[in-house]
Amino acid sequence: MNYSEALDYIHKISWTGSRPGLERISELCALLGDPQDKLKFIHVGGTNGKGSFCSMLSSVLMASGLKVGTYTSPYIYRFNERIMINGSPIADDVLARLTERVKTCADKMADPPTEFELITALGFLYFAEEECDIVVLEVGLGGRLDATNIIKTPILSVITGIALDHTAILGDTVEKIAAEKAGIIKAGVPVLCGCPKESGAAKVIAARAKEMGCEMRYAKDAPITAMRCVLGETRFDYKSYTDVKIRLCGLYQPYNCAAVLDAVTLLNERGTGIDDVAVYRGLKNARWPARFEILSRDPDIIFDGGHNPEGIAALWDSVSYYYPGLKVIMLSGVMADKDYPRMAESLAPLAHKVHTFAPANPRALDAAKYSAAFEKCGVCAVPHGTARCALEEAIEDAKKTDLPLIICGSLYSYAEIRAELDEIMKL
Repeated sequence: MNYSEALDYIHKISWTGSRPGLERISELCALLGDPQDKLKFIHVGGTNGKGSFCSMLSSVLMASGLKVGTYTSPYIYRFNERIMINGSPIADDVLARLTERVKTCADKMADPPTEFELITALGFLYFAEEECDIVVLEVGLGGRLDATNIIKTPILSVITGIALDHTAILGDTVEKIAAEKAGIIKAGVPVLCGCPKESGAAKVIAARAKEMGCEMRYAKDAPITAMRCVLGETRFDYKSYTDVKIRLCGLYQPYNCAAVLDAVTLLNERGTGIDDVAVYRGLKNARWPARFEILSRDPDIIFDGGHNPEGIAALWDSVSYYYPGLKVIMLSGVMADKDYPRMAESLAPLAHKVHTFAPANPRALDAAKYSAAFEKCGVCAVPHGTARCALEEAIEDAKKTDLPLIICGSLYSYAEIRAELDEIMKL
């Protein structure tokens, strides 16, 4: 099996056909020799902020000299980014070899695994084969019945925050969603909760932690002070950490970073031995594309993958902070299964003009339907047949009006937009 054949096999099983439950992943991993049982995990769930948290924490752990596996989704450029060791994606030939091994076992199963279960097993196999010291493991969807929840005893369980998303699967209230995400909590394993202490979600998580005999800490439980934010760099103080520097933009990133610092404290209390030099270096070196990422400064072009109510609210806060009093040119494409009328309603007050397109994905929303939703909110919106056309016209509008261009919506559109922008910038 070569790399292309491996990807063809993995993608035969559609994400939309995923079925919650741990029976299939348990059987598949057992056939593979239960590689997950050979590893130490930090298990990270939550609605928003998981990816940024995982990126920053992995970078800190790497800076402390550990061999760190990182499992995240979705990918930005290439599938291999979902499974990384010390910041490097799994190599094509290794992916092909391990996929063939996984396929041999999966083909023996009467109830075949889903795509996400295959990828999760593949990640476990790779991290175990490479003898990672620790794996930062991001939950795919929910928690209780997510394939990653097959792991037995992580050294830390993290729930970054709870907001309404995937409500058809996880529940239509934050409390119901919190109950699903709290399913990753294991007996006696410390829990770091990023929800506000008095919120309904936090109470659900705290009850589960108590039931499982876990110590629970609240992340971001002290003020962030002396915050200095400019595009490209943020500095701040938090608890005993002074002049922390991160290059991740977005007003929400210092708060994600504060949660990482709280995680480091918990890990060090349990003997991980991460010194301050590693903390500062790791945070400074952390990268996480497509989250309020600066793509250009002439004009200012920023991509943000916020696609649910909390993500859009965070985008609003960041735009308002960096560009006070300004409306922006907006370029957006989303998946059809999102609540796009509500998204348009939330984004409309920020927009001077909107350009829409359908991302190159079979689940993409038609550009005209998306534009119509913005027009209903009183914003001039123009649908485009291609991402290239939408981007060219949006850039032209940004230059004419001297306004920033904010590209937002689906993370699945990032690679397409970035490639088109690189071509436009060459002209």
